[in-house]
Amino acid sequence: MAQDTPPSLEIHGPVACITLQRPKVANRLELDDLQALQAHLAVVNADASVRVLLLQAQGRHFCSGFHIDAMPGVDAGALFEALTDAWENARPVTVAAIQGGVYGGATDLALACDFRLGVAACEMFVPAARLGLHFYRGGMERYVQRLGLATAKRLLLACETFDAQAMRDIGFLDQLLEDGNALQRAADALCHQVAALAPLAVAGMKRHLNAIAHGQLDREALQADIERCQASEDLAEGVAAWQAKRTPVFVGR
Repeated sequence: MAQDTPPSLEIHGPVACITLQRPKVANRLELDDLQALQAHLAVVNADASVRVLLLQAQGRHFCSGFHIDAMPGVDAGALFEALTDAWENARPVTVAAIQGGVYGGATDLALACDFRLGVAACEMFVPAARLGLHFYRGGMERYVQRLGLATAKRLLLACETFDAQAMRDIGFLDQLLEDGNALQRAADALCHQVAALAPLAVAGMKRHLNAIAHGQLDREALQADIERCQASEDLAEGVAAWQAKRTPVFVGR
């Protein structure tokens, strides 16, 4: 049943799921919601058993961004930047299952995820320039890094609306599914596929890939993570499973 409450967090084994639950208002985010998302993320980051975090939403739209009426007197950009930067740096792999429209800062929240899956009903639009808002630094950097300068200008300077196919074409969506049921199946499959991989290797590579994208690679930290994986029980298990032609069981050490 559709609700109108703050985001929820559920953890089932190695997969955590955060659900946006304000479908009557296109899952817009209130100040309390931003705080709840940060708190849920902290719980997930602290739980080493969680390997994948799925972000999903109820209703017709994925998320309409921050509540516009709350913006006067509130530095929404700073709040959103703190959330999206934290989301990009989340310890687990993150997946967004986008079942409808995604607007404003919510486009950056989705872009901060490692993977984004959508359906034909998806569209994206960033109305900052129509509202007189200057988009925040972290979001602009992610648009340019992940979508390219030309696309970032179309989104922010021309306020273009992108439909689902355009979102797939520009690389915003990694997969474009037929409908909500197919989206749920694909998201579940991807989450469980990633959760079955070696967590030390996945977490290390995610961290360093993001650092490379930002031009901030720490070579010593990278080498330390490589050596940690080389000495890990997981590598021994992976090699043994490969030789025995069986599915490996990784424990994260």
